Amino acid sequence: MNFARSFNNWRKYRQTVTELGRMTNRELHDLGIDRSDIHRVAREAVAR
Repeated sequence: MNFARSFNNWRKYRQTVTELGRMTNRELHDLGIDRSDIHRVAREAVAR
């Protein structure tokens, strides 16, 4: 069970990083996210 949860968390983290990384700086700014915050936002998405 713990392995499955960890794997799903990793997938969610990677998906979030990928999706945010594809956005332009302008799109990120519209969301209130700086490019340097992408990994932090992805970690927070997994924690929810």
